[in-house]
Amino acid sequence: MSLGPDLSWMFDFAGTVLPIFFALMIGIVALSAGRGLLAWSRNNRMPVLTVPARIVSRRSEIKQNSTEEGSAARTTMIYYLTFEFENGERAEFKVSGSEYGISAERDQGWLTYQGTRYRGFKREPHFSVAGQR
Repeated sequence: MSLGPDLSWMFDFAGTVLPIFFALMIGIVALSAGRGLLAWSRNNRMPVLTVPARIVSRRSEIKQNSTEEGSAARTTMIYYLTFEFENGERAEFKVSGSEYGISAERDQGWLTYQGTRYRGFKREPHFSVAGQR
């Protein structure tokens, strides 16, 4: 004799679907953290290089993190500079807003970097990078 609706489906849902969902979410977070740690480790193993380069492009990106409804969204600006090396290869680096602000396309000088990590750029006013266009 049943006293109410059959609620066994709720126990099946909670016992199978929810653990799979949580395991999947934990896996995604772990994978993301692992990729960041791997990139950090790879950059640390690379030598610090200082090479002649010139700025060929600047760009910025707006990231907006929305919060609960009704509250203000958080906006973050991310800045990038693209450098061209003597051999014609290019590399883009994330830079600070102040570094972005004092940089201009066609600036030439010495770029210091380590793997994908930007370390700095020293402008040289009478400097010529080979292969300049």
